[in-house]
Amino acid sequence: MNLLELVKARYSCRSYQPTSVEQEKLDYIMECVRFAPSAVNKQPWRFHIVRSEADKAKLQECYNREWFQTAPMYVICSILHDEEWVRSDGKHHGDIDIAIAVEHLCLAATEQGLGTCWVCNFDAELCKKSFGLGEHEEPAVLIPIGYPADDLKEKKRKAIEEICK
Repeated sequence: MNLLELVKARYSCRSYQPTSVEQEKLDYIMECVRFAPSAVNKQPWRFHIVRSEADKAKLQECYNREWFQTAPMYVICSILHDEEWVRSDGKHHGDIDIAIAVEHLCLAATEQGLGTCWVCNFDAELCKKSFGLGEHEEPAVLIPIGYPADDLKEKKRKAIEEICK
C-alpha cells in the first residue's frame, strides 16, 4: 500500500473486536513510533501500553464512553515537558512532537490491519494520578487499538483548492 492509500485507509475507529493485538504487531507499531521526528531530536515522549484488565478499567474512568470500552488495548501518549525543545521566543514544541509520533502510531496500526482513534477529550489529571505519571509528564492523547468492528465511512475533506493557496 502506498502512502496515499494508507492515509485514506486510516480513520477514527469507534468499535473494536474483542481480539487481542499480537505482540509482534505492537512491537512493529512502536518501532515506527520510535523513529518519529521531533524538534532538535529531543523525543520528549513516553508511551504507556495499557493491556491489563485493571489498568484498562482505570483508563476507562478517564474517558467513560461505551465505544472506548470495546478496545482490547490502549496507549497513553505523554509529553515529557522537562525534555521538550523550547524555541527562542518561548514556543514549546512538545504538543507538535507528540502529534507527529501519535500519527506514526496510527498509520503503522492501520498498515497492520488495526483501528485507532485519537482521544484528547479525557480527564488528564485523573489519568496522571491513576497511572502515577511524573510531575513533568502530561498525558496528551489516548489511543485505543484493536481490530475494527466497524467500517470506514466516507471521509469528508476540504477541496485541495481550499487548503493550498
